[in-house]
Amino acid sequence: MEAAGLVQTTEDRAYLECGLPEFLQISLDAMKEAWRKIDSGEKYDHWDCDFCLLQSDINNAEVNGVISSEAAWYLREKYLRIERV
Repeated sequence: MEAAGLVQTTEDRAYLECGLPEFLQISLDAMKEAWRKIDSGEKYDHWDCDFCLLQSDINNAEVNGVISSEAAWYLREKYLRIERV
């Protein structure tokens, strides 16, 4: 996110992870663990399930007004590694 020539990093927006609903935090934690395994080269056959569950939970929370659109995109970019175009 750019404002007045400044680029806001994911660290600057970490506050968007505070106070997440339990169902979203659970799927977020599972995705963090999945990425840890994948990134370390460990075989992990449930990555796609964790990815889809987190994506679904983010969408659910956003559509139902539990988290803001800004928070939803922050989580998608950071934990699903999806780039907003």
